[in-house]
Amino acid sequence: MIRSTGPIVILHGEVPPTAPPDEQDVLVQVEQVAQALQSLDYPVAILPLTLDLAGARRQLETLRPRLVFNLVESIAGSGRLSLLGPALLEEIALPYTGAPYTALFLTSHKLLAKQQLRAAGLPTPAWLTAAAAQADAAPGPWIVKSVWEDASFALDDNALVRSLPELDAALAERRRRLGGEWFAETFIDGREFNLSLLADAGKLVVLPPAEICFDDFPPGKARIVGYKAEWDTDSFEYHHTVRRLAFPEADRPLLQQMAMLASRCVDLFDLRGYARVDFRVDSDNRPWILEINANPCLAPDAGFVAAAQQAGLTFPAIVQRLLAAAPGWSRDA
Repeated sequence: MIRSTGPIVILHGEVPPTAPPDEQDVLVQVEQVAQALQSLDYPVAILPLTLDLAGARRQLETLRPRLVFNLVESIAGSGRLSLLGPALLEEIALPYTGAPYTALFLTSHKLLAKQQLRAAGLPTPAWLTAAAAQADAAPGPWIVKSVWEDASFALDDNALVRSLPELDAALAERRRRLGGEWFAETFIDGREFNLSLLADAGKLVVLPPAEICFDDFPPGKARIVGYKAEWDTDSFEYHHTVRRLAFPEADRPLLQQMAMLASRCVDLFDLRGYARVDFRVDSDNRPWILEINANPCLAPDAGFVAAAQQAGLTFPAIVQRLLAAAPGWSRDA
């Protein structure tokens, strides 16, 4: 236990200057959080995390932080290694914001998350890791995804496949070209929603919902939130994949059902501080859980911040709630 009355340390994965925009985005979050903490009169220190965990431990022992604000999304370009951040903090008994290690592990590994959801009776699209043996259990069309990386990683129009030979080829090509683990999920061709949750008085509450709309997408174009939609500011996808925060009364039952499912995910995975649950809704108006993001992005243009602002919260208010939700937190500690 090395906590003291030192600064709040913002911990994030080190980002090289040549990193792609999805990795550079964490620096925007660091700046945003640092400004909010300073506006709340907290001293702040920033610590980039590398694979030198022993060095990071020594720096934390020197800083003696009262709390660590965990913004580690990847280390050395790998989302899988992001777990080393909370693992180190738990090993040295430092309190930190956001989800605990176990929750991050279970939700970051998409197949484990889906297995947990299915075992709990929660709706998630069927999946497979090899077409030949499992296609009957997960009917197509399918969308090919990384097991560990962010949901938009390598997600483009070619990720949506409609035949078994095409599926096997897509899985093999991504393993060969990008490494890592890959799987295919039955594609739910319908509406897409994000439900964000934020701690309030000891429990996570659902913030106003958001729908992701695919405006003017031509027939045959995959209606997915791919890499271009999130990060390529010159692309069609970026400008035509838009967030909607107002809904007609007819959507109320659907939104209530998704809010209930999101709250069940909180209990199932022991989420803490904040979270986001992503859904697709099929032609029968049934919601399906795609992914649970245990520590969603805090960039000012991100969906989580938009939902919190829709609820009337400023960014410093978001940060204050995340601090209050961290076990052992005390402003005067």
